[in-house]
Amino acid sequence: MNSIFKAWMKLGLIQRILIGMVIGLILGLTVPQFTAIGILGNIFVGALKAIAPILVFVLVMSSLASAKSGTGSNMKSVILLYGIGTLASALIAVAVNNFFPVSIALSSDLEITGTEVTTNIAEVLKTLVMNLVTNPVSALYNANYIGILSWAIIFGIAIKNTSEGTKKILSDIADATSQVVKWVINCAPFGILGLVFTTVSETGISGFATYGKLLIVLVSCMLGVALILNPLIVFFTIKQNPYPLVFKCLRESAITAFFTRSSAANIPVNMELCKSLGLDEDTYSVSIPLGATVNMAGAAITITTMSLAAVHTLGISVDLPTMLILSILASVAAAGTSGVAGGSLMLIPLACSLFGISNDIAMQVVGIGFIIGVIQDSCETALNSSTDALFTAAAEFRLWRKNGKALPF
Repeated sequence: MNSIFKAWMKLGLIQRILIGMVIGLILGLTVPQFTAIGILGNIFVGALKAIAPILVFVLVMSSLASAKSGTGSNMKSVILLYGIGTLASALIAVAVNNFFPVSIALSSDLEITGTEVTTNIAEVLKTLVMNLVTNPVSALYNANYIGILSWAIIFGIAIKNTSEGTKKILSDIADATSQVVKWVINCAPFGILGLVFTTVSETGISGFATYGKLLIVLVSCMLGVALILNPLIVFFTIKQNPYPLVFKCLRESAITAFFTRSSAANIPVNMELCKSLGLDEDTYSVSIPLGATVNMAGAAITITTMSLAAVHTLGISVDLPTMLILSILASVAAAGTSGVAGGSLMLIPLACSLFGISNDIAMQVVGIGFIIGVIQDSCETALNSSTDALFTAAAEFRLWRKNGKALPF
């Protein structure tokens, strides 16, 4: 038994998730009457629901408390590119999901038809403002992610002016919380086994056809950002053909990020890439770690697309102003994404709450995200991490051109 456990742990998380998916599929097709198997999925979703509010609160607060000042005008340019890229990615996701709406198969034991939603923009704004100032303990207890985010920002700014010892304690708590999330995600193969079993036993293979459509929309948006949007942003920044730089970043950063599925783990790769491009170490030593935290175009796409999938499933009609608010909210939420694999999925309830979608339904969407996460999270991380190096280089190359210095391509 011990040897089996060791062999299992030697497998990568992606391999284990694939095994869980296959077993869940087989069991769902052969023994759909054994509904107890679905409990594994319920436990997994329950663990996610329990840790997600704490994760958002602690990580955002710690990030702001430990934030350091930029290194001058070039750093400001990098941050500006980060913000433009993330927001534009969310807007692209909104546009694509309106042209190609996708519905998803949710668990039949949820009273979806009885969900009260708010679609009027005035009511949405009122709800948004009131959620911002809700009691922080209540926000954590009720998984009010907008309230959690607002209080995390307030406490993070306040703690920024305290002693280094306090910041260190908060950083240690954030690290511990991330470790708990890693433990939960390591249970993903069993949770996904249960989720896949439930989906197949209730909806058959057709449920996976829906997930396939969802995955196509997600990956298409990310490819569009990587191959069209980012090159346009770089072109307007450096006034030169952007594709040599774009392809270099994709080749030397995106490929490794695709397999590590962690922007944080890809930081050394990006720093080595920046060094090979001859960039200023004082800038990229700050911008690359910062980008691994806040530059999350792929995460913004995931949050937006998964939330709109829930919206389309529930039949909610959303107007243009609300779509714009969703893009901004998804961009802000993406900046609070955990550096662990599947971190962006934890922020989906934040965007869903904008439409009055209950936390139970939102966490079902998160579970579906883990089912398709083998590809989705790999593509997302590849886009996120390679864009860190791309925008850092673009900002510095802009200064090079102003100073008459030749670019290295």
